Amino acid sequence: MSTIRELLVELTGTVEYADRIGDDADLAASGIDSGDLVRLVLLVEQRLGVEITAEDMEELRTIGDYERFVAERAGAGASGGA
Repeated sequence: MSTIRELLVELTGTVEYADRIGDDADLAASGIDSGDLVRLVLLVEQRLGVEITAEDMEELRTIGDYERFVAERAGAGASGGA
């Protein structure tokens, strides 16, 4: 299970939600409320060490979006050093 899916399980309290939603399904349209979407962003920032701006949030609609975003930011952080 991907890290984003694990965070969704933590937020929703159910593995079934994270298992049944596809990588490209819109999270808001699939039943997760706006409060949980904000909490997801906060968890991603805290646990994965990436910063998500308000502009970024507008683009993050699916599990796949989050996974790509985190992978890009993690890669940029690793190669952006001295």
